[in-house]
Amino acid sequence: MGARLLRSWLLRPPVKRGEVEARLAAVSDLVASQIDRDKLRSLLKEVSDLERLTGRINLGSATPRDLNAILRSLNQVPAIRSLLRDQKSSLLHVLCDSCDELPEVRDLIGKAINDDPPVKLSEGDSIRAGYSVELDDLRSISRNAKQIIAALEATERTRSGIGNLRIRYNGVFGYYIEVSKANAVRVPADYERRQTLANAERFTTAELRDWEKKVLGAEERIILLETELFNDVCRQIATATKRIQATARALAVLDALSSLAETAARRRYARPQMHDSDEIEIVQGRHPVIEVFSETAFVPNSVYLNNSTDRLLIITGPNMGGKSTVLRQTAIICLLAQMGGFIPAESARLPLLDRIWTRVGASDDLTRGRSTFMVEMTETAAILHSATPRSLVLLDEIGRGTATFDGLSIAWAVAEFLHDSAEHAAKTLFATHYHELTELAERLPGAQNYQITATEREGEVVFLHRLERGRASKSYGIEVARLAGLPPVVLANARDVLARLERYELEVFADDEIVGHTIERETTPRAVALGAGAADAAPTVKSLTANKALESAARQAGRRKRAAQASLFDFANQKVIDEIRETDPETLSPEDAREMLRSLREHLV
Repeated sequence: MGARLLRSWLLRPPVKRGEVEARLAAVSDLVASQIDRDKLRSLLKEVSDLERLTGRINLGSATPRDLNAILRSLNQVPAIRSLLRDQKSSLLHVLCDSCDELPEVRDLIGKAINDDPPVKLSEGDSIRAGYSVELDDLRSISRNAKQIIAALEATERTRSGIGNLRIRYNGVFGYYIEVSKANAVRVPADYERRQTLANAERFTTAELRDWEKKVLGAEERIILLETELFNDVCRQIATATKRIQATARALAVLDALSSLAETAARRRYARPQMHDSDEIEIVQGRHPVIEVFSETAFVPNSVYLNNSTDRLLIITGPNMGGKSTVLRQTAIICLLAQMGGFIPAESARLPLLDRIWTRVGASDDLTRGRSTFMVEMTETAAILHSATPRSLVLLDEIGRGTATFDGLSIAWAVAEFLHDSAEHAAKTLFATHYHELTELAERLPGAQNYQITATEREGEVVFLHRLERGRASKSYGIEVARLAGLPPVVLANARDVLARLERYELEVFADDEIVGHTIERETTPRAVALGAGAADAAPTVKSLTANKALESAARQAGRRKRAAQASLFDFANQKVIDEIRETDPETLSPEDAREMLRSLREHLV
């Protein structure tokens, strides 16, 4: 029950601060007292799933062991109530009052059902001895048949005076009295002949017939009677369904709260401070799952968001640096706090959120004709249409499933929309490898640049996993590929291509800067020569300032594209040049030379 309730709290946390604070106060009380918490958890371990057991009783599918599970669970309630009376939390007092001890149900089950009944009712021996006189008599007949036969046989020998009289049984005649031919004349007058044999006569009596009916029908009657009695017990328990369900809900809440308290005590979690403003301030937050399974010490990070100056955090950094971890741990901390639990952080001030929206990972839906990029855009569209200023949005690598310019344009537009829209301006963590997006922090008042730090030591990248202000300059993708185990030949080739790309990028950048300065020097005097006044020039200057960040990002993307194209062409042609250099023309015949030229022309780009 507690596991199902905990899952429902995670899926649908409360949005009222009073309910959240009540749960936090209850968890705080249980964290403070380890002795009481251990006692409570020990008692709750003996509690079965009362909700499902009650459902089985009302559906008529319960077994005797189900009733014993109900009894064992209800027997823990008095001790649980006694433990909760000493707590300070108002929620724990309410739960104490909600736990019904149900003494009449416990007494009924204790009197009616055996302590260790069989799995199935049809196997018998489910009803406790002493609960039904008729059932006890039938069981006595069934279990003591041999003793009764011996006693009846001795009685008939005495009454008839026949020493070799026997009471036997077969499948055709049932029980019968057998005497020898010589003693047949001595049988009492009330004996009724049933069969004559060569050396014996078989008789029966009214008493033997009555006893035979009891013995032969006892087993069948025992099963029918036990079924009737068991169903009657279930009907009586079903009348207390509402009270059992109320107790089950209270015990489920206690189970969930005690689990949250136990986790908080073991993992050094802190109680969050909930407030009604819009600030998310997490000091030294940790990922609750990664820190448990990580073999190295987890690096905590602090996060601050609000709806004004820090509502869009653009996070750049290397692959494997921890961007996704920061996004997820922020959401998990907010969710844990709002469901009423302590959080993995030194401290936190958190608001109540209406939704946590995520666009992370990569998946497709080919059965519905949706590619990975289409799924990404569908999820992004849902966020943009539904997010509110009270929402938290996590975006991880928007726009990576299409061409560079298309993806960058979409990512830029999505970030601006979440920042500028009055209706949908949610607090947003935006992790990206589009370094051009860092230009947004220069033109959007609520955007801030953050980076996951890394450093290089002896030719290898070292991930520091720290979230700091600023923008990253590298993604270290080739180093991550090396860690993944790509062949050395592939890595060496990749480094060669990267070096050429970066060299050509610098050359293109330098050419563009020269052209840009020339155009700027030529354009400004021309505007003055045309007689543009100060009043007319002001809107132009303002417009240029507003678009400066976007133009800068566009220039960078364009330069990189041109640099990539130029350097890749050069890299392909360089192989042709290297082959020419390695060829000795003195060793080539005219035919070989012509064939080599034809081959090289085919490889030129």
